[in-house]
Amino acid sequence: MDAQELQTLKNKYDIIGNDAALSRALETAAAVAPTNLTVLITGESGVGKEKIPQIIHQLSRRRTGKYLAINCGAIPSGTINAELFGHEKGSFTGAIGERKGYFEEANGGTLFLDEIGELPKETQALLLRVLQNGEYMKVGSSKVEKTDVRVICATNVNLSYAVATGKFREDLYYRLNAIEIRMPALRERTKGDIELLFRKFSSDFAEQNGLGKISLSHEAIRLLTGYRWPGNIRQLKNVAEAVTGIESRPAGIGAGRIEIGPEVLARYIPNEQDSMLPASATPGTGSESSMSSEDKQMIFNALLKLKREVDDLKEQLKNTTSGTAAISPARAYTGGVTGVEPPSNSALGGGGAEAEWQEQEEFSETQAPTEPLSIRKASDGLIRKALERNQGNVKAAAKELGISERTIYRKIAEKKGK
Repeated sequence: MDAQELQTLKNKYDIIGNDAALSRALETAAAVAPTNLTVLITGESGVGKEKIPQIIHQLSRRRTGKYLAINCGAIPSGTINAELFGHEKGSFTGAIGERKGYFEEANGGTLFLDEIGELPKETQALLLRVLQNGEYMKVGSSKVEKTDVRVICATNVNLSYAVATGKFREDLYYRLNAIEIRMPALRERTKGDIELLFRKFSSDFAEQNGLGKISLSHEAIRLLTGYRWPGNIRQLKNVAEAVTGIESRPAGIGAGRIEIGPEVLARYIPNEQDSMLPASATPGTGSESSMSSEDKQMIFNALLKLKREVDDLKEQLKNTTSGTAAISPARAYTGGVTGVEPPSNSALGGGGAEAEWQEQEEFSETQAPTEPLSIRKASDGLIRKALERNQGNVKAAAKELGISERTIYRKIAEKKGK
């Protein structure tokens, strides 16, 4: 396929981008379309996998037949066999009549099974039989039916890992994987593709809603292309439409298009750092819902540190069982992996930041909490513990938690103000 044919294909199916991996996927789809090979499309959610089976069907000899797209993950496991293969009247509760399945409906055409990794093991066995010899039976029937369907599958999970963990049949995996077409994630594509897609989505949305066009400054483009887009094209489309809908003016009002800077665009791009942090079990209110990013980062750093300490403790306990020096479990719990007891109040001299903190809140190691701790309470506890371990040294405690000294002093001031 030459460059002109490839661009014609992209234009026909509204595919935007010049990335080499994207072009290779489209070329492969066009090459296998005239055959009856089973195709497996892989890639993350939101990368546009649904475009590939449409291309294959339209370029195949089955293009005059039906094309059905089914999301296997959206069908309950109790009814998916009946949906795919049909059912007889009275075969189960609610089966008030005979019903054709998708394999019967798509006979002579193409059936696209999206999220194939969500199929139950029983359905996987039935699908394997159809792929091998075109045979199936309706639910509640003993009659063998025949169908001639081109099956194209897609998944956003690692099927080889699913096979290794027993969640997906190995024989079905190899049967599906005759030809694999991988759609690249948006972050793997050339930076120019991200800008092209944003402009396309923004322009279309503005035209559909009678709004003026917007453009991005050079700094905003760098921000746009520097984000990793975990939701891929679907997420980029949502952001482009949100920015256009809120920041643009109705068409005809004002002169020219509006240029969006990085400070405005940043409002619409999620903060990934915050999304990695734990959330409270119930919606927060008041000051708790407005926790600063430093507090959240402190909790995240402490959780990572705790994980390392637990791993070290496991290793030491393992060595203990093999004949090395034993560690007292009580001391290991109280003082961390080194088994060192935390300094007492007397050792701290009754002064300093740790003492000021203790004046505001008494705490017992053995006292079990009577209610779930909120994120803010957990934050306060982490600071107090860090001050204890560092004998009231704010600088050392801040370094341990990965936050600024200002945050600790602010926490102390808040305690004293209560």
